[in-house]
Amino acid sequence: MRVLFAGTPAVAVPSLNALVEAGFDVVAVLTRPDAPVGRKRVLTPSPVAARAAELGIDVIRAARVDADAVQQIAAAAPDVAAIVAYGGLVPPAALGIPRHGWVNLHFSLLPAWRGAAPVQRSVMAGDDITGAVTFQLEEGLDTGPVFGTLTEAVGPEDTAGLLLDRLSRSGAVLLAQTLSAIQAGKASPVPQSGEVSLAPKLTLDDGRLEWSHPALAIGRRARGVTPEPGAWTMLDGQRVKLEPVQLRPDVDGLAPGAVAVQGKSVLVGTGSHAVELTRIQPAGKKMMAAPDWARGMGSLEGVVFG
Repeated sequence: MRVLFAGTPAVAVPSLNALVEAGFDVVAVLTRPDAPVGRKRVLTPSPVAARAAELGIDVIRAARVDADAVQQIAAAAPDVAAIVAYGGLVPPAALGIPRHGWVNLHFSLLPAWRGAAPVQRSVMAGDDITGAVTFQLEEGLDTGPVFGTLTEAVGPEDTAGLLLDRLSRSGAVLLAQTLSAIQAGKASPVPQSGEVSLAPKLTLDDGRLEWSHPALAIGRRARGVTPEPGAWTMLDGQRVKLEPVQLRPDVDGLAPGAVAVQGKSVLVGTGSHAVELTRIQPAGKKMMAAPDWARGMGSLEGVVFG
């Protein structure tokens, strides 16, 4: 079966590998154009484009699936298209090209968390269980019938990055199994059912920690925005980056945002009990252990995050 693979970030690479290893004829890869990376802004291929080049697969670079991209997809003559985090909408003109349509691997248990940031929003919401599904792509936002499902527990220390890494690997197996079922004529997608929730793309503002909120909510938010866009707070008018915090229900009495040292721990007050900082990156400096930052500050008396 001839497969077009659409994807862009590193989390899509395991799926591309799985399809190749399963013996599918991946005739082309659709990915977003090369983008500037790092401080020097070096123009760099997407992780999927880089892997496709290693595999000798033709690459279609398109920021959006416009008329030119549709023409290139049609020229590849795929029987089915598999899509994992491509980063753009697929218009009707492209949806109708493969005879088996487009199969999307999505990292949530649809219809929960439809949208661009399902894993991040799931962690931020405090879900105990999440997962991944393969579904038939339609014009609606993640609305198509589901082929297959897998579940994954969300651990208390899971960041969005750690959880997404696990789902990208288990989801790759699910995607290959789904395409095998389609090839064998045994795939039977089932309409979605259940409560719908949305997972819009994260912005920088989503990473700001509100210290008046309960510690549990702050901890979830910090883990949900790690590694991107990252957790942060304000100090002396400058943005300070933070890695995920630890809950300290044994410490009460700190005002929201107030910073204090207790033994070897750097603590911050919240709307409930305190949290403990792990690592912090002051403006213009490298990320460092919180106790090292505290020693460099000298005294933390009167220091308040905002």
